[in-house]
Amino acid sequence: MSEVRIAAEPRTTFGKGAARKIRRADKVPAVLYGHGIDPKHLTLPGHEVLLALRTPNVLIHLKGEGVDELALPKGVQRDPIKGFVEHVDLLLVKRGEKVTVEIPVTTVGDVNSEGLLDQQLVSIAVEAEATHIPTGVEVNVEGLEIGTVITAAQLELPQGATLAADPEAVVLHVINKPVEEPTGEEAEEAAAEGETAEAGEGESAEAPAAE
Repeated sequence: MSEVRIAAEPRTTFGKGAARKIRRADKVPAVLYGHGIDPKHLTLPGHEVLLALRTPNVLIHLKGEGVDELALPKGVQRDPIKGFVEHVDLLLVKRGEKVTVEIPVTTVGDVNSEGLLDQQLVSIAVEAEATHIPTGVEVNVEGLEIGTVITAAQLELPQGATLAADPEAVVLHVINKPVEEPTGEEAEEAAAEGETAEAGEGESAEAPAAE
């Protein structure tokens, strides 16, 4: 995983008013913590943070006055309407250190045509070296038969990653396709055909016997 370098400025003003002022300048308040250090309050460039966070578990190299550290985003607050980043919590990490993170689970291929893929987990917890976090894990589901179950223990994790989740957790399984209910028009047509058939049978039963 490549590092994203972001300029960091120390932050000395706090409170809602100070945070709003920082955001108006297209910047983001942030806190760096971990490894027993006192939390460092920082200000980061908003656009660069937004771009960096598009990559899951992005490794950020913070560089600026009083800070030259590697960090992983552990908490991101976004505006619920506009979506821009309002605050970031950053976990301090060191090269060679193992960290536990969630990585996405994606599938390739199509299951048996009579089955339906039911994916229970879209991400899985793994342990990996902080500077070599995998971008995700891929599962080939091509041709899987109905009833097939794949657990966390069966995932082929990227090199250097070890499972940190329950090995028996169901990641996905293949189920029967649900029976399609007839539409309103189809139901009415079926009912009408049934009534016609019943009427025909009734007329046959009531026909007078031949003399």
